[in-house]
This record gives sequence, structure tokens and C-alpha cells, in this order.
Amino acid sequence: MPDAPSSGPEPGSAADVVRTWDARADHYLRMFRHEWDGKPFDLDVLNAFAGRVAEGGRVYDVGCGPCGHVTEMLAARGLDVLGIDLSPRCVTLARQEKPARRFAVMDQRDIAGERLDGLVSYYSLHDQPKVQLAAALASWAAALRPGGQLLIVAKEGTGDGVVDDPLGSDLRVYWAEFTEYELRAAAGDAAFRVDDCTVREAYDDEIPSRRIYLSATRHRG
Repeated sequence: MPDAPSSGPEPGSAADVVRTWDARADHYLRMFRHEWDGKPFDLDVLNAFAGRVAEGGRVYDVGCGPCGHVTEMLAARGLDVLGIDLSPRCVTLARQEKPARRFAVMDQRDIAGERLDGLVSYYSLHDQPKVQLAAALASWAAALRPGGQLLIVAKEGTGDGVVDDPLGSDLRVYWAEFTEYELRAAAGDAAFRVDDCTVREAYDDEIPSRRIYLSATRHRG
């Protein structure tokens, strides 16, 4: 049963995300450094996103993590990509892994002043309480130009609380899951037109929950 720790940062807060990701960034890098070797569907989705944005488009990879592989893949497709993460350790490792790419310590929930052509959230929503979903999407909508492209990848489910780390570290971490309806509704409320929402089953070596891939366009006007 999910519960909150008795001390330390508030679960799901920015300080809590920094604490937990600084502590497990190296573990995550060892697990997912070669993630694309076994995820052809994800590569197809990201390639399609890059095609919708078009070469030279300015994109944020929010919650880029320590691997930098989403940033690298999109940059290789000709996009002007910045990978951002709250965790300084994740950003340090990403810079070491992909030294030709750009990364910065930044809060994905506080980017409303940007002028982006696209934004990718590849499993970046799981560290914050679901009650914060609307605010996160509103910030992303404010950061994207009209017609800008959004891609959200998230694990399907109803979980929303502190659990043993599903990635196998020895930490207790905040873990939120989402339904297709929740993501569609939140995107619509935040001035996005949902263009596609696909769900796939987990691969054999993944956490056993289905994956949701939502593509949307920032409304014009």
C-alpha cells in the first residue's frame, strides 16, 4: 500500500524528485543506456514526432534523465533539442553520455515562458502527484507556439503515491500512473488537440504495465 515517508521533502515535490533521482541516476543509466536496442515501437513514435516538428524545430526533452538518449535521437533527426531535468546528477551523466548534445537543470513544470516547436515527455510525469497533471500540461501549452507538437509517453494504471522503486533501487519513490482518459482530458483542457493516442503492451523485460503514447497539437489562436 503506498504511503508517505515520515520525514524529508514532501513526496512528489521538486525537492523530492531531486533527492530520489540524484540517488538512482547511476542505477537508471546502467539499466537503460541501450534502451533503443529493444524498443522499435518507441523509435517509430519518436521518429514520427520529429517528422511533425520538422528539421530545425526547437524542442525540449523534459525529464531527460541520465541517458540523454531521447535528446540524442531527436537531435540526430535535425531538431534543435535541449534535454532538461530537475536532477543535477541526471544532467551531469547525460552530458557525459552525449557530450555533443545540450542539457540543463530545469523544472519541467516551470517552462511557460519558452517558445517551442515541440515537447517530449518520455515517462517524465511519474514522479509527481496526479493532481499536478493539469498544471504541468498548462505550462507545456504555454511554452509551445500555436501548432507546436506534444508527445507524452506514460505507463498506464491508477497508482498515485509512494512505493518501492519499480526500477529496482532500494529507495521509496513517488510513482503516478495514468489512464488514457486522464491524459486525453488533461491535454484537451490545456488547449491541445489530441491527434493520436495508442496503447501497447509491455515488452518482456519491462515493468509489467501498458504504455500510453499521446500525440497532440497546440491549438492555434
